[in-house]
Amino acid sequence: MEDYLVHKGYFVQHNLKFLPRKDHPDFISNQDSNHSDIDVMGYHPLIKGERKVICKSWQQGFNPASELDAILNDKTRRGRKAWQAFRELTVPKWSEAFLKTVADASGSDRFTYVTAVTRLVGDKSVWEDHEPFRQAIGGNPITILTLREMVTEIQGQLTTTLAATEVGRMLQLFAAADMKVADE
Repeated sequence: MEDYLVHKGYFVQHNLKFLPRKDHPDFISNQDSNHSDIDVMGYHPLIKGERKVICKSWQQGFNPASELDAILNDKTRRGRKAWQAFRELTVPKWSEAFLKTVADASGSDRFTYVTAVTRLVGDKSVWEDHEPFRQAIGGNPITILTLREMVTEIQGQLTTTLAATEVGRMLQLFAAADMKVADE
């Protein structure tokens, strides 16, 4: 995700930690004292509006309908409650902390929340259009971005000038070796 944002001209920051404020009426010390974090935040100084990008990495295949069902029905996934992986979208005190962290780091309360995934399984609109999630993050847009989309976009922007990132350089080498990486 970082390389994708750098190729698009964003400044990138990693692992911005956040947690609910201790004086929040719903703060529970033994449950709310472990930080969550924004994996990657990209800021583009020349773009206006909701294009401040917030990313939450996902290393496996991502099935939006299945994840949403697990969150809504309080199911356990990967050894913890499903909502815990997306607490900023599901718990108001965490949403508040997330929004404050974004505003403090970017100077803006307008951004796009991106769930970056290696592979999408199913329809992403059930996730992107889930109104409670959008309300939780101040009405900002939510999108899912796949690795294929990122690689295809980077690949389409490359020239023979040395790329600024490792992924870009690797894609240049693949092109020089006449290896197809992503669908065009």
